[in-house]
Amino acid sequence: MQKQPTVRLIALASLLALAACGGEKAAAPAASPAASGAPVSGELAEKQSVTINNAAEPESLDPHKVSGVPESNISRQMFVGLTSTDNDGNTVPGLAEKWETEDNKVWRFTLRDAKWSDGEPVTAEDVVFSFRRLTDPATASPYATYLADAKMLNAQEIVDGKAKPDTLGVKALDAKTVELTLTEPVPYLPDMLVHTSPKVVSKKAVETHGDKWTQPENIVVNGPYKLKSWTVNERIVLERNPQYFDNANTKIDEVTMLAVPSSTTDVNRFKAGEIDVTQDEIPTEQFKSLQAELGDQLKVSPKLCTYYYEFNHTKAPFDNPNVRKALTLAFDRPLFAEQILGQGQTPAYQFTPPAAQGMKDYEPEWKSWPKEKRIEEAKKLLAEAGYSESNPLKFELLYNTNENHKKLATAAAANWKKDLGFVDVTLNNQEWKTYLDTRRTQKHQMSRGGWCADYNEASTFLNTFKSDNSSNYGKYKSAEFDSLMSRTLGGDVTPEQRGELYRQAEGVLDKDAATIFVYHYVSPRLVKPYVQGFSSNDPLNNFQVKYWSILKH
Repeated sequence: MQKQPTVRLIALASLLALAACGGEKAAAPAASPAASGAPVSGELAEKQSVTINNAAEPESLDPHKVSGVPESNISRQMFVGLTSTDNDGNTVPGLAEKWETEDNKVWRFTLRDAKWSDGEPVTAEDVVFSFRRLTDPATASPYATYLADAKMLNAQEIVDGKAKPDTLGVKALDAKTVELTLTEPVPYLPDMLVHTSPKVVSKKAVETHGDKWTQPENIVVNGPYKLKSWTVNERIVLERNPQYFDNANTKIDEVTMLAVPSSTTDVNRFKAGEIDVTQDEIPTEQFKSLQAELGDQLKVSPKLCTYYYEFNHTKAPFDNPNVRKALTLAFDRPLFAEQILGQGQTPAYQFTPPAAQGMKDYEPEWKSWPKEKRIEEAKKLLAEAGYSESNPLKFELLYNTNENHKKLATAAAANWKKDLGFVDVTLNNQEWKTYLDTRRTQKHQMSRGGWCADYNEASTFLNTFKSDNSSNYGKYKSAEFDSLMSRTLGGDVTPEQRGELYRQAEGVLDKDAATIFVYHYVSPRLVKPYVQGFSSNDPLNNFQVKYWSILKH
């Protein structure tokens, strides 16, 4: 398989943690995340403001109650977790100025002197509260199982309602020291903590205001920007937070995040000077002309994300493995990645992008089959499932409002109709929040999906197919798959062995036709030349405006 461009992304935390596997003490030195920001070269504009298209109206600003990329893009500017990332995506200290472990099971994080936007100090109790809140079933977080994937003590039991939140393996040793206890060694734990879901929120703010704590008049943050205003379905405006611990190294004063779902409108407003940074999705039919017209303003970055068509395993017709396998075999991945898109995307024959750390690639046997053989086998499987010209396979394909998603869904329906004959697909597009709810409640038959890495390690993809994972919207269940994933974090498992277990897990997904993996992403977006510090080197795509500045123009 052709790989995405390989990027040097070996997190400091991972290197230090892996050293601990040999019994050495792993520790991260104190450092400022801003130390890795791009140095300013050129005269700065008097007005330091930037407008970014974020593509969708966020379902919430509460980091414990969201799961989407648009929400994370906003949360990343407002909240900081124990760890963070530099401008190229490497793990660096966040609220924790250092951490240490001797066995990758018990971790101690020492907090820096940081304050909330209301001037109150950030304490270890805020961390304890946040981790418990994420896992507590009462919160109903779509990422409730995230800390269970990190093997935190009692996390899964709490999610399952078998233990109380205060039994979670997180403890405040004093006001500035947090101890995390895991049931298995997880050498990449600091990398996991850069994600949105374990961001630290203010215990006082949440307990005082309840569900209304994220409203502009109530919200309290610990990151570089705080909420200034929120115009629903139009824009969110953030302003600099003077209480942020690294405010001295922040340049941009105001950030406007737009909710424009149309990539065509996005490009037009960029050309008109109304948007400085577009969403990372360029209309396919404009890509070549924009390259020629705008040159370096069109930036194509690697991106650890996979596009897929998700089966709902809980209801017909996709509770039948023959139906799933038939549509999987008949799907023409190179057509979609290389011809319809053609921006550097690569066909996906496994869920995990090959560029992810810790991965051994899996290649299905049927990849090498001639198209005729794949179509013949697909028709045979559908016939065995009871479908024919007189009884065609009919189902609905859900996607969220977006020109490219519509184009791909239309092409997928046409692809199956042309090659299999008796497949009739109805397309259903919904706006972002409704679409998420439809998938989470299994009210769909098939849905377009996209999963982007929460951290740079293969488990961030494969964990989502575990039977009890809260992000498993298709409700795929396999004892064999679960067993393989449970073995990846045994105390005596080497990185080489872990990679082989991941490869075998991908093989189980293929055998079960769990989902149709379509392509591995790249990140094409337009960026004005005066936006200094924008990095094209972060495959996690975790942009942070605090690293940017606006040049005079």
